[in-house]
Amino acid sequence: MKTKVLFKKYPMIKKIFSAIVVLGLLAGCSKNPSCDYNECSIKAPDSEIQAVQSYLSSKGITNAVQHCSGLFYVVDNIGTGKHPNACSTVNVDYVGTLTNGQVFDHNTGIGFGLDGVIPGWRNGIPQVRAGGEIHLYVPPTLGYGNQQAGPIPPNSILIFDVKLNSVQ
Repeated sequence: MKTKVLFKKYPMIKKIFSAIVVLGLLAGCSKNPSCDYNECSIKAPDSEIQAVQSYLSSKGITNAVQHCSGLFYVVDNIGTGKHPNACSTVNVDYVGTLTNGQVFDHNTGIGFGLDGVIPGWRNGIPQVRAGGEIHLYVPPTLGYGNQQAGPIPPNSILIFDVKLNSVQ
């Protein structure tokens, strides 16, 4: 019996077949298990959150949003391009500074996977789309913690001004 005739004679078979096709397509789009990520699983302690809030207050920054992890961010431009997730590969321009204003890093047009960066970036960059610009205020736990990282002293709050150029 041909498929068209079968579907006409037994409409329920068409519905079941359609459901199987949809489930198959959804299964093919499932997440990569090696890239599962819970953005709220690492949370800065209250003392670090308070330190970031104090810094923001001292600079008159009143529009910062607190993420569930304790990261704070200000979106200057949401962007209109592709939206990244915590496992995307991105290309960015950025400047990283300490709370005393010292620039510790900057780059233009650098690409990397968000699954290989500090939690502050992994949680913060997905808040904008390609073409977007964001300021990240990263508590130490979401940065380099109590470890010295090049010119970054242990337990430092990190500030990043980031432009998300593209998302792959």
